[in-house]
Amino acid sequence: MMKHRIYSVSVASVYPHYVAKAEKKGRTKAEVDEIICWLTGHSRQSLDDQLAEKTNFEDFFAQAPQMNPSRSSITGVVCGVRVEDIQEATMREIRYLGKLIDELAKGKAMEKILRK
Repeated sequence: MMKHRIYSVSVASVYPHYVAKAEKKGRTKAEVDEIICWLTGHSRQSLDDQLAEKTNFEDFFAQAPQMNPSRSSITGVVCGVRVEDIQEATMREIRYLGKLIDELAKGKAMEKILRK
């Protein structure tokens, strides 16, 4: 089975779009970073390192320090697909991140986004 093209795309190339989407709705880059760090266990420094290295999505999630166990409570639709129904693990992680960024852009409180 062929891997989806998004796996080979660098996180650094998509990251500015996440930030722009958030800022367009009055949110901040720091909040985007907080979401990514919450999901993956990266520190701000290790996230910056991954972005500088232009790590692709597949490696970014495979090498994440500690995926947050609460991420399984993320539900909903991203790009017409229910995230909780995605079988392939890496694609599900990518969609979780997309869903969290969508929630940020929709004005949801950080406590709710981070499932606190």
